[in-house]
Amino acid sequence: MKRALETQAGPVWRTRLGLLARALGRDAGLAGEVRAADVGKRVHELVDPRDQAEVWLALSVMTAKLPLEVEVEAVAMASEFDDGEALGKAVVAATDRESLRRDVELPDEHAVLLDVTTTLASPYMTGIQRVVRESVARWLDWHPEARTFVWTTDETAPRRLDKVEREHLAAATGAPRLPVAERDVTVMVPWRCTFLVPELPANVVRSARMQALARHSRSRTAAIGYDVVVVTSGETRIDHRTETYYSYLSALQGFDAVTPISGASAAEFGGWATALGSIGRTGPELATVPLPVAIDRADPGTRDEVARTLGTRLPVVLVVGSHEPRKNHLAILHAAELLWREGLGFRLVFVGGRAWGSDDFGRRVSELSAAKRPIDVFSGVGDDFLAAAYEQARFTVFPSFNEGFGLPVGESLALGTPVVTANYGSMAEIGADGGALTVDPRDDHAIADAMRRLLTDDDLLAELEAQARSRPSRTWDDYARETWAVLVGED
Repeated sequence: MKRALETQAGPVWRTRLGLLARALGRDAGLAGEVRAADVGKRVHELVDPRDQAEVWLALSVMTAKLPLEVEVEAVAMASEFDDGEALGKAVVAATDRESLRRDVELPDEHAVLLDVTTTLASPYMTGIQRVVRESVARWLDWHPEARTFVWTTDETAPRRLDKVEREHLAAATGAPRLPVAERDVTVMVPWRCTFLVPELPANVVRSARMQALARHSRSRTAAIGYDVVVVTSGETRIDHRTETYYSYLSALQGFDAVTPISGASAAEFGGWATALGSIGRTGPELATVPLPVAIDRADPGTRDEVARTLGTRLPVVLVVGSHEPRKNHLAILHAAELLWREGLGFRLVFVGGRAWGSDDFGRRVSELSAAKRPIDVFSGVGDDFLAAAYEQARFTVFPSFNEGFGLPVGESLALGTPVVTANYGSMAEIGADGGALTVDPRDDHAIADAMRRLLTDDDLLAELEAQARSRPSRTWDDYARETWAVLVGED
């Protein structure tokens, strides 16, 4: 280590040693300066190297970076036979000017930390982002111990949100967070508190650090479980995020609780948890908390605007969701063309962002548009526009191959608009309470038949609308309360 950097590091290490000692309830023995040559020995005097949790804590506090599992194991094993040499090498190797500028905070044992990193970075309001924003907003209102965080840009540690990020989260715009200068940030080392992940991590390294955190931080760790589509329907998700999701599942092995969002999602997570028995692990407790079937109505001005945008001459058939292959939008385009060639008149409207594997969808839309078919594609719209589109539509179509829940199905029905959706999984679960026609999503002609019925049979449409309006009510408040109780381990 260069002398100038060591001079800067000494006082920081001294402060962090005090923090580590207080966390462990031990005497730091802070007489004299702390140098690179003896920092490992000073840490070694505080921790029991046979306790990997203490080693994890020491590395986290001293470096302001959460270590990986392999790092914890290697340092712990070596530290049983040396006098702090392995600890010292690990601390010095992780020390640079950026890490020294970080303040380190150990939240108290009552704190509940909420990960919103991916949500703030997402350019779209996906179904998962909607769940996160709806839930987190309520938790922050109801529970003073709840605190949001994002991971640092290098994915090494959780940090506090800045003022702009807090405002951005509250605004629920769905736009990505503005980049921040992370020169002087406060990172949080979760120790004996509660660590909740209401979203899907979008980074392999972050998930790997969460895996070590779950095993060694002595914190309660819990997550909302959306689906295991990468495992059960991998052929629809062959993209760069597959490795990320498997890393996330590895992290979840050590979590205390996961709340699947539907019965279908619970079945997938249950199969995964059962498989963990083959490697001697039990996995987290699984407690299903179904998502609500709820959405706020659009204001009158937005309804008028959407009616002008979509027109009133043709009935609107609405499709909500990203254009990735799993959503089955090519089958909808095929079914629509079959019906257009029969002479049926309707406007097909897609609302959702582009996604991986959407090139074929884009090309087919361009071909149909060139053939003067009435088709529109909207992305980046607000909640009010979406709600107004649901209300403007004659019906919606959502024949996805696999969904943890399928929010567009529930949202459409909550506004009284019938749905054509899949005849299995979470989508069939939602449809069971009325208002839906279910079909085999792998049969384009079955999708076309259902669309034809709802375009031509006013009595059937009215019956489904009545069923949708009489469905049992379940709100985001209900979901947030029930999920919080499971995630934090309330009796």
